Amino acid sequence: MKYRELGGSNLKVSNIALGTMTWGEQNSEADAHSQLDLAIDHGVNLIDAAEMYPVPPKKETQGLTERYLGSWLKKSGNRDRVLVATKASGPARMPHQPKHIRDGINHFDRKSLTEALNGSLERLQTDRIDLYQLHWPDRSVNIFGKLNYTHIEEETVAIEETLVVLAEFVKSGKVRSIGVSNETPWGVAQFLRLSEKLGLPRIVSIQNPYSLLNRTFEIGLAEFGFRENIGLLAYSPLAFGVLTGKYLNGARPANSRLALYERFSRYSNPQAEQAAAQYVALAQRHGIDPTHLALAFVNSRPFVASNIIGATTLEQLQANLQSIHLNLSDELLNEIEAIHKQFPNPAP
Repeated sequence: MKYRELGGSNLKVSNIALGTMTWGEQNSEADAHSQLDLAIDHGVNLIDAAEMYPVPPKKETQGLTERYLGSWLKKSGNRDRVLVATKASGPARMPHQPKHIRDGINHFDRKSLTEALNGSLERLQTDRIDLYQLHWPDRSVNIFGKLNYTHIEEETVAIEETLVVLAEFVKSGKVRSIGVSNETPWGVAQFLRLSEKLGLPRIVSIQNPYSLLNRTFEIGLAEFGFRENIGLLAYSPLAFGVLTGKYLNGARPANSRLALYERFSRYSNPQAEQAAAQYVALAQRHGIDPTHLALAFVNSRPFVASNIIGATTLEQLQANLQSIHLNLSDELLNEIEAIHKQFPNPAP
């Protein structure tokens, strides 16, 4: 395993992180524990969860993912071997966002964030969270497949107010470092500006989607990553499995995510399917597993601190972990760029 410093924190994170959003939905507690054991054996030290998980979010399963991680931490005694990352849910402004968590209000104010943090600590059975993240902005932005920004006049909590509360969490010792997720360049700029102005902790990470089918991070956020020392925690690096090739030609394998859940259709539009077919064919021409090609590309990006992989079986997880050993040649990277120019960001 390889490791990188996470932003300006003292956290050194594995280049591959274990994602957990299937735990409690497609995976049992025993499955979750087996995945953790395997990931730790391969040198993974960053485990990413959220109070909202599992996905799709449901009232009856909310929090199970953190509970499964918490029971493993208690049983294994491995708390000091891993970095626990989790996320506080924002307000439910989009149809797919959960309305059952704090009645869907979830503004990033003191009351809501305190309730979120304490709930996560209880479920995780720990006294600290290594990286505490805001799952999505308090305001309406173009995320989760929405391309164009539309300004909406709405009630939001000022970023300054949110940052003050997060700083208190850090001072109390309950949180070590803070980060954002599904954030925009404007939002990142505001967090940085206010941290400097008020002398408060800086965000050290941004967790946004990044894959061969969605490289929008490179347009406005990668420069922030380099110049401001903010690490990208890349999620959906396989575009929900589309880049493995298993969905080509309309295939929907039994129990696969795209077969089970219609909400992830943005990864299977015609443009994304055409681009995925090109990337799969490229991998096959070079004798490479398409999964390894897609993950190795994300692993190789210098602005990526950690690549968040998820799996529903140990076989999938084992295969994903092996991507750390693949180094892409300049020739292969040039061919990837050629496909990207033909199909730029078909699944944002």
